[in-house]
Amino acid sequence: MRWQGERQSGNVEDRRGMRPGGMMLGGGASLLVLVVALLFGVDPRALLNQVSLNTEQNQVAPAAPTAADDEAKQFVGVVLAETEDVWRAQFETLGRTYQDPTLVLFTDQVESTCGLASVAVGPFYCPADSKLYIDLTFFELMEKRFQAPGDFAQAYVIAHEVGHHVQNLLGISAKLQAAREQMSEAEYNQLSVRAELQADFFAGVWAHHTQKMKQVIEDGDIEEALNAAAAIGDDRLQMESQGHVMPDAFTHGTSEQRARWFRLGYETGDMRRGDTFNADRL
Repeated sequence: MRWQGERQSGNVEDRRGMRPGGMMLGGGASLLVLVVALLFGVDPRALLNQVSLNTEQNQVAPAAPTAADDEAKQFVGVVLAETEDVWRAQFETLGRTYQDPTLVLFTDQVESTCGLASVAVGPFYCPADSKLYIDLTFFELMEKRFQAPGDFAQAYVIAHEVGHHVQNLLGISAKLQAAREQMSEAEYNQLSVRAELQADFFAGVWAHHTQKMKQVIEDGDIEEALNAAAAIGDDRLQMESQGHVMPDAFTHGTSEQRARWFRLGYETGDMRRGDTFNADRL
């Protein structure tokens, strides 16, 4: 992906080297949450958010940033800027104004309006404060644990979370939350899959339009994104963690579904094609 020298977003909040005040979840607790989530199909944020904190973040002697850290922050800033450019234009076609989200970089743990979260949760979007949260070590996990390397694979992850922001601005997130209160866990899991696949589709829409606007995609980039989407499919993660698949516990979609919806977004660039909630085939 060609990104050096491109505009960086001013909406990156760097909290690396900071810790939430008050009670903290240790590494063992974070690992336990991740294992429970993978085994039982539970959203790890739901477990982590049972811990409620109202204290401010306190600075603790962070290690000096390395050149790699600075480059990673620059990369994230460029990708976020490109999502801003694409979604501003797309919202204009709807007669609406796109509101930029903030991307928060953190180390180990972070406190959001949605609650306390750790790196074990992975990147996430909090609709209550319109912020994306990412510990950059997740990208190392993608490469080493999930065999999903590449800068465009990382860009896909960011674009996916921005996709949830798009859902929030369109009122979809509020409808999902209202529906959650009326459904069983199994029923909501099915709805969650549709929401996650739509975010994958929106990530593909971003890739389509950012290529038209800036020609940043290089040979092999789309394959990196498709590989990343497939690597974090529910079926693959469940098979690796427990040796069998539990479709009723899916919350994000299968590897095939995630890759296919990203590809559809990339090939069409048409937001109207991404109504996963009414699609006959996921």
